[in-house]
Amino acid sequence: MKVALAQLNPVVGDVPGNVGLLRRTLEQVRGLGPDLVVFPELFLTGYPPRGLLARRWFMERVELGLAEVARVSAQHPNLGILLGAPVRSLKPQGRGLFNAAVMFAQGKELFRQAKFLLPRYDDFDEARYFDPAEQVQTTVFRGESLGISVCEGAFQQLATNNCPIAELASLGATLLINLSASPFSAGKEAIRQQLMAGHALRHRVPFVFVNQVGGNDELVFDGRSMAFDRLGRPQMVMPAFQDGLAVVETDDDGDEANYRELDLAESVHDALVLGVRDYVRKCGFEKVVLGLSGGMDSAVVCCLASAALGPENVLGITMPSACSSLGSVEDSRQLARNLGIEFREVGITKLYEAYLAVLEREFAGLAPDVTEENLQARVRGNVLMAFSNKLGHLVLATGNKSELAVGYCTLYGDMAGGLCVLADVPKTMVYELARYVNRQRELIPHAVFTKPPSAELRPGQVDQDTLPPYEVLDAIIAGYVDQGKSAEEMVAEGQDPGTVDWVVRAVRNNEYKHRQAAPGLKVTSRASGTGRRMPIAARY
Repeated sequence: MKVALAQLNPVVGDVPGNVGLLRRTLEQVRGLGPDLVVFPELFLTGYPPRGLLARRWFMERVELGLAEVARVSAQHPNLGILLGAPVRSLKPQGRGLFNAAVMFAQGKELFRQAKFLLPRYDDFDEARYFDPAEQVQTTVFRGESLGISVCEGAFQQLATNNCPIAELASLGATLLINLSASPFSAGKEAIRQQLMAGHALRHRVPFVFVNQVGGNDELVFDGRSMAFDRLGRPQMVMPAFQDGLAVVETDDDGDEANYRELDLAESVHDALVLGVRDYVRKCGFEKVVLGLSGGMDSAVVCCLASAALGPENVLGITMPSACSSLGSVEDSRQLARNLGIEFREVGITKLYEAYLAVLEREFAGLAPDVTEENLQARVRGNVLMAFSNKLGHLVLATGNKSELAVGYCTLYGDMAGGLCVLADVPKTMVYELARYVNRQRELIPHAVFTKPPSAELRPGQVDQDTLPPYEVLDAIIAGYVDQGKSAEEMVAEGQDPGTVDWVVRAVRNNEYKHRQAAPGLKVTSRASGTGRRMPIAARY
């Protein structure tokens, strides 16, 4: 069978727009002669639609969209259409909806297969909205017995009783097809490839995997759709982080040379660029503004934003105070020159002194402390939000995962913004991204790499006055936050007990900050936000 893989970027909630995208795609493949065009999971609504699924008016819009797809299929009588959409369940009890793959041809719906396994981990909360399928079944189309599954159904390591792929193969499927909305995280691509290739090889059946691409809120979908021959060899691998269309003949032999795993820094960089671009555009913004401190975090965010939106759509503002070094201001200016972005300098000393003057009587007799330091960060947050309001730019926050996890950030200060680009990027990985950014020419000035990281909120301050070395901090955060290890387990693995205790307490004590942080793009196995929901008023 000749199958077209439509690796596309739907907009969540925009059913008419997504139907229009489907229509244009069918026109593109008209001359390529496929038997079937496969679109990703929940393509009609975009993934994840979340609470929209609970709105009656939205589901009515979905049903109108499905009827329109049927009409479109009548205009392409030689073509089958397979797409993901929410459909109503007839079960007397349950949520009342299925996450389904629906197939059309010649103006009629031919088949639908509901999702058998509903993920309940990390960012996934599908059991909140959907009922699971009670069974899987195959359908015959153009002489092939199609075994169709939706995302999680193919993410089982072995052929067990809970594996829809094994069940479909046992029912005689001659072609396995999986519709997915599988988000990116660092290192996940190789696991996905091994799983899909394993299904094909284990059952000696060609396998087609079609994944969504694009950024939706904190999730970034990398696409990387693939087709495998019956021996698990890749026939075709689509590019990562790009929408596109590819046609494969499922009887052709594959070749291992068709697959190359992406470099880690390259994949995280490209995921963040796509995530920024889609978040900004889908939220209705054209331009962004961010504070440039002369440090590594803001430099990397600025480079990512420039790559995502074009330098003409990025405004960088340096906001020196009496504690700022001349080098930091000059490094920010040089970065802006290298990138070609708009750059402004707005000194905050007078604003800061005005705050101190207003509070002087109230704080009389109290020694200066972190309060006065954080006032500087909050003044900067106010300045950025003022530019946002006046110019209509979205503010990008620049904090990284290491600092946000332990609360080394100022609420309503450097945490202010509409999107926190590096919220799930540990500090050590920030430096890897910086080296990747500079791989061809120097965009981030050399001095930014060599200076000690500093918030510059008091004279001579450096991050390591407060934090453990970032290599140590990141390892403990990875263990505690990402892998769910206890403090005792990490100490048994050789981590310093005092450092582990400090980090774990800091993470727990700052859950209230995590809850109020700007949405952040997810690139690791566990990010703050929908994938990590911890109690605030708790003792554990």
